[in-house]
Order: sequence, then structure tokens, then C-alpha cells
Amino acid sequence: MRDGQCCKSFPKQFKNDTEENVNGYPIYRRRATEPVQVGNYSIDNRWVVPYNPWFLKNFNAHINVEVCASVKSVKYLYKYVYKGHGAASVKIQKEGALDHDEILSFVEVRLAVYLPQQQPIVYQDGQEAQAIERAALRKTTLTSWFELNKNYPSAHNISYSDIPQYYIFDKSTTNWKKRQRGGQNVIGRLPVVSILDTERYYLRMLLLRKSGAISFDDILTVNGLRCITFQQECQEYGLLRGDQQWHDALNDAAQFQSPRQLHMLFAMICGFGEVEDVPDLWVQHQVSLCEDFVHRYSEQTGPHYALADIEELLTSYNLSLQKLHLPTVDLPASVLERANFDVVEEQAKANSYTMQLNSE
Repeated sequence: MRDGQCCKSFPKQFKNDTEENVNGYPIYRRRATEPVQVGNYSIDNRWVVPYNPWFLKNFNAHINVEVCASVKSVKYLYKYVYKGHGAASVKIQKEGALDHDEILSFVEVRLAVYLPQQQPIVYQDGQEAQAIERAALRKTTLTSWFELNKNYPSAHNISYSDIPQYYIFDKSTTNWKKRQRGGQNVIGRLPVVSILDTERYYLRMLLLRKSGAISFDDILTVNGLRCITFQQECQEYGLLRGDQQWHDALNDAAQFQSPRQLHMLFAMICGFGEVEDVPDLWVQHQVSLCEDFVHRYSEQTGPHYALADIEELLTSYNLSLQKLHLPTVDLPASVLERANFDVVEEQAKANSYTMQLNSE
């Protein structure tokens, strides 16, 4: 029954003759006979479900047989017959075997990192004003962390990146709520920030270390002195002594980035990072920076190819190995196996090949 009606459209209409329905089931003959009392119900031919007496007798079961009166019906039957057997995914494991998936056993919580008055907002064209109004009413994981520190002194010893281990972010109320269980398998992750986005990069560095902040101004304050920029705050906080932040950046990136991407990061750090000792930075991270070339060539020649690749990237920052007091190399550009494409020529080739394709 659906909305008080039979989903199979019973009772049917009385009919003197059977009619073929081109686009559906046949309309069977149903003669208007006297109703029969079955229990508490009065039933006539309008309530009879079509059946086949021969099937009923031989199989001792009701088998409903209908005429396939449309192409769609034939296609359905063909698909049903040849669709194949039912299948299930089965995992066989030896009894008593240890199967601990370290990745699945942890839950990753992504935390917002943005500068004051620069909260990212997603909106559809023409709905900018409504999106801004909604964003003004909803707290982010960062502003909610400020409020948590303001209202609960017990959270002052927990850094922003560690807060998901002890609290859960309720998206409906946009508040951090204390966890009852399961915090040991939660990882709070701050998004990667490029050093080109200088202030946001240093804000992220502070959020990884400072705890108990109740506002952006509070983050900018150290020993009662309010700094103008987050970079200055990092300097006052003792995070920019030497090149430790650049060592940390390369160490973190080496965990999941390829050597080519590390070369780009190394060049970017040299171009924008105000590194005090570039040669030491190269020596400390030479293994990860040269990993691909050492594998392709040898431990002796691999660093030369890596330096040649880095020098190619340094030209974008008007730098060179010599300016940075790094070992210079003299290798032809072809050894890096990285072609310099002529965009116009390659586009012309693409257009020519496209014209030769068939319609399919």
C-alpha cells in the first residue's frame, strides 16, 4: 500500500475481452461475476492476480507469467538473465593474525589557518552578500579555539594542532566540545602554507607552538609587547634563530614530497626565506634533495645533477649557485632530460593532429 492505494493497481476494472497493451502489461478479461465472501472480505474478479494453471499444478507454487509487450520489457529480461551471478567481497585472514592498519586507525581533523579578516568563504555567483552574512555568524575551528581558551582555562596548555585530541568540533554549533573517548587516535592537521604567503606561513608556525591564545592580537603579543607582524612575533618568540625553521620545512616536506618538489622548495626558501647559511642548508638536506639523481646515476655524480636542477630554478629569483656560495657545476641542459617546449610549435602540432582524428 502507498498513500492508501494498492501499488499494483488492484482492484482492476471489469473487462469483457483481453486487450494487448503495446507499452505495458496486457489488460486481461475480467467478467463481472457475483462476489465471493472470503473470510471478512468480499472478492470478485477485479481482485484476482493473473496466474498459469499449468505452472500452478506442476510446481505447486504461484508463478506470475506476463506477456512482454514492449521493447523495454525484452531489454529488461535480457539484462536480467545475463547480468551474472551475485557477488560479494570476501577477505580471508589467518586466525590470530595481527592486522593493524595504522592509517585507518587514525582520524584526521583539518584545521583552518588564515590571517585576520581573511577568512576563506565559498559562495555561488550572485550570492556573495548572503555568504558573507553566514560566515559572520559561524565560527571557524580557529575562532572557536580562541573562544575555548577564553572560557575554559583548562584548555590553555593545549596547542591549536593538538586540540582535536581532547575536543571535538561540533559543526552544528561551531564549538569545540570536550571528548569523552577516542582522542588518542586523532590527528589535528594544519594545511601546508607556502613561504610565499609570508605572514600566513609565520602564523602557522606560531599556531603549532603557542597555546592559550584568545585572539589574533593575543598571538601577536609576547612578554607584553604587541608585534606588528607574525614574522616579528616569531622572531621575538625565538623561532627564527638561525635557519631552524627552514630545516623544519624541508624535513616536513621530505616526508611526502618528491625530490623535484624539494628542489623547488629549496629554491623558494633561498629566494624568499632570508637564509643565513645556505651551504649548511644544502649539506643538511643533501640526501633527500639528491635521492632521485643518486638512484639514477651514482652517489658521486647525483649531487651534481641535483645542483644543476636547483640552479635552473634559482634563475627565477635572480640567483645562482655562485651567489649562494654553493658548489657550482657545469652540465649541459640535456642531461636533466627536461625539454624546453616551444608552446606555439607544440600547439600547432596539437591542432594538426586533432584535425586528423575521426569522429569517434
